[in-house]
Amino acid sequence: MTDWSRIEAADCAVPTDRPLEELVRELSAALADPDPDVRDGAPYAVLATWIERGVIDGPRRLALGDEMAARFLDPQIQARTFAPLVLDMLVEKGDFKAGWVDAFERWYPAEQDLRGHDEKLGWLHAVAHGADLLDRFGRHPEVDPARMLHLAAARLTAPTDHVLDQLEDDRLARAIARVLTRPDLGEADATSWLDPIADRFGADRISTPVPAHLSNCLRTLRLLYVLADRGVRAPNTDAAPDALPHGAAVKERLASVLDRIVKR
Repeated sequence: MTDWSRIEAADCAVPTDRPLEELVRELSAALADPDPDVRDGAPYAVLATWIERGVIDGPRRLALGDEMAARFLDPQIQARTFAPLVLDMLVEKGDFKAGWVDAFERWYPAEQDLRGHDEKLGWLHAVAHGADLLDRFGRHPEVDPARMLHLAAARLTAPTDHVLDQLEDDRLARAIARVLTRPDLGEADATSWLDPIADRFGADRISTPVPAHLSNCLRTLRLLYVLADRGVRAPNTDAAPDALPHGAAVKERLASVLDRIVKR
């Protein structure tokens, strides 16, 4: 097996003793490994670097993206939840297939294992990693932003007994806010995705303890209100926040949706 830590330490220089295609297959397999030191360690850093630098050429990147899209159906949770991270790298590089969006759309609201972290498997982060890809797709010129907003609503309203506990709700709120910065997004589309959430809030009877899906949704929308008011920064930057073109309308609709819970 390749010593990926050594390669990472050497500024991710490409080994010359093995075909690149073989190395990429090994990296792909590593990002589904149940050992978190393998999956979330040097192989992740090397793959990200090779994609960014163009070491992995266009055809190989498209094939890798197809593999990740298929991985959404993998029986192992860590394989499913690391697939969006790789797709995010590829789309950031400039690669795109409509089928990747379709596969992601089928998986994201249907995923039932929402653990942020597992003692043996390490970080899983289905909601957070999916949010990162939702952000990327939602700002891609070939993807309708309203489609990603409705996908976010589907994720928020999907039944679950798991209360998000590793800032997944924050990651999803920021992703939604980033999609809402699209200049070509109309006001109706910027707010109508909240309708099914409002319907769910109006239909559910609030009990103690508060149902997990309602808690997740409330915390996500509360941060989204703040971001609609203050703007949202791009990840890993200190740049000024980007304003939401329809921020006032989004805040008004968010307030009315949240009020459905307060009044009950």
